[in-house]
Amino acid sequence: MENIHIMMAGMTAVILFVFGLENFSKEIERLSGERFRKFLGSVTKVPVIGLVIGALVTAIIQSSSATSVIAISLVNAGVLSFKNSLGIIFGANIGTTITAQLIAFKLTAFAPIFIIIGFLMSIIKSRYSIFGKAIFYFGFVFFSLNLISSSLQPLQSNEALIQALTQPQNPIFAILFGCLFTAVVQSSSVTTGLAVIFTQQGMLSLENAVPLIMGANIGTTATALIAMFSMDVAAKKTAMSHFLFNFIGVLMFLPLLLLFGHKLNEVTVAPAVALANIHLVFNVAASVIFIIFVGPFSRAVDRMMGEGKMDFRRLDMPKYSAEETFAEVSARLHAGLGPLLSFLQENYNLVSLSIETNYRSIAEAAGKRIKYIDFFKKETISYFSRVATAVTDEDESRQLIALINQYDYLFQIHDSITDLYDTKKLVSESYVEIRSDILLLIRELSGDTLKLFNAVHRHLQDPATDEIKPVSQELQAQIGKVNKDLLRLLADPERRDASALTNVVTYSQRLKDKLLNFSKISE
Repeated sequence: MENIHIMMAGMTAVILFVFGLENFSKEIERLSGERFRKFLGSVTKVPVIGLVIGALVTAIIQSSSATSVIAISLVNAGVLSFKNSLGIIFGANIGTTITAQLIAFKLTAFAPIFIIIGFLMSIIKSRYSIFGKAIFYFGFVFFSLNLISSSLQPLQSNEALIQALTQPQNPIFAILFGCLFTAVVQSSSVTTGLAVIFTQQGMLSLENAVPLIMGANIGTTATALIAMFSMDVAAKKTAMSHFLFNFIGVLMFLPLLLLFGHKLNEVTVAPAVALANIHLVFNVAASVIFIIFVGPFSRAVDRMMGEGKMDFRRLDMPKYSAEETFAEVSARLHAGLGPLLSFLQENYNLVSLSIETNYRSIAEAAGKRIKYIDFFKKETISYFSRVATAVTDEDESRQLIALINQYDYLFQIHDSITDLYDTKKLVSESYVEIRSDILLLIRELSGDTLKLFNAVHRHLQDPATDEIKPVSQELQAQIGKVNKDLLRLLADPERRDASALTNVVTYSQRLKDKLLNFSKISE
């Protein structure tokens, strides 16, 4: 019975550790937000810098899985190239060693101080309050590690358990166990943290602990491999590189472990410190070797998975340069209006098709493109902010404001398309079947709306064309017709799908108005 209580206390402490680690990572990501992602995207052109950045970021957020998934999402968004992402991936393994070092040198004793400081910062209203939760969870992570250590301490008197954990085991099995356990908890820091604690207490031999942390490196790639399935080829290659890097790294050092593993227990340094240092040396050595051969490695992955094409062509992301003249900025922004409008038109087409056909693949494709425009919108707004601070001429200011208004209307068009997409999601999640008569009305609406998109696009290229008015009148007449049919459908209590048509009509009206407003200010 006593052993059951000990195991329950230990499991509770482990759960608290995982909870704290996950929330600490989320808090850091929340605080950094888009700036964090942009920073990663802008400083990784040199692989060595990417290695350092990947290590530092992971050391801060305490999750190599989170760092790798962020890198993969940046590649998928077209912000980061596949090759430039490799430095971050390699560096992430170095950053994750910080947990083992802090535990080994018993710096976790300061955990209560961080918890108290974080708590006080959260309840005392000041501009520093936003950091309160992050500091609290940082302390909570290491407090739970201390809790694990104290709750399992009675097991040191269990001779049978100690003998089982300290007797030499097959390193292959230990690597597999470390891999599977890490894949389940989705954090190599959990595995290495527990391994160091068990070694610190004399419950786990160094010979058995080293292959566990090697296996953790492979297991931590599970999150990235799961994340890659709905992404482009370039993002998939980044995820696969993460797995191959960790897997090959373990294979490189496995012969040393098989030949000299039995001598690890002869190390005179404190076992926990030795384990933390081995973990550090192993990850640093593997990262350095791979960064030296990053070129051949990236080419090998290209050959393995193919060059491939992105599932949709990305827009030219605006990047600020103080050396550019306003004329160059203006020309680039004007040139970007047409491609953005075309991109939005295709988004609308996909959303409409997803409603009409109910094909999941079309809805997923539309969702990815909408998320991309969300990202593009934030980048563009940030770009405008930087350009605005550099403009001093009154005439240039007026031109910039006009361009900002044009892009703003395009992003409003995007918002209406997003509303339609959300309607489609709501219908699917509510298991509402849209009947053929409503589908026919939606098809007629979408057809006339696409005609208006085409007319606005031609007007943008040649303002002399005058086909917008008749096309918009045709669309407005169609909206009026659908509204009349809608009243009849809403009167029928069995027509649950009528509410979906209500939303489609509302957002189609808004979309028409925004397209017309955009065409007017683009003359």
